[in-house]
Amino acid sequence: MNRTNFNSIFQLNNDGSISPLQIIRIGGVQIGPGVKLGRGVLFGGIDLYNFIGREFETNQENGVLVINGIYEQ
Repeated sequence: MNRTNFNSIFQLNNDGSISPLQIIRIGGVQIGPGVKLGRGVLFGGIDLYNFIGREFETNQENGVLVINGIYEQ
C-alpha cells in the first residue's frame, strides 16, 4: 500500500471539476483521464470533491491505481 497525495491522482479543471490523471478504481468502479467529476457526483459511493488536498491509501493492479482508503487530515 502507498500513501498518495490527491494532486498526484487528480487534476483540478478550469470548470471546477476534478479528473483522474490515470485509470483509477474505487470499490469495483473504474474511470480514466477525461472523466469529469463535480461536487456531489459519487464515484464508488464517494464524493471525491470533498477530499481535495487529502492523501489516499493506494496500490497498483495491472496498471490501474486502486484507491483503498482516505487518510484523516
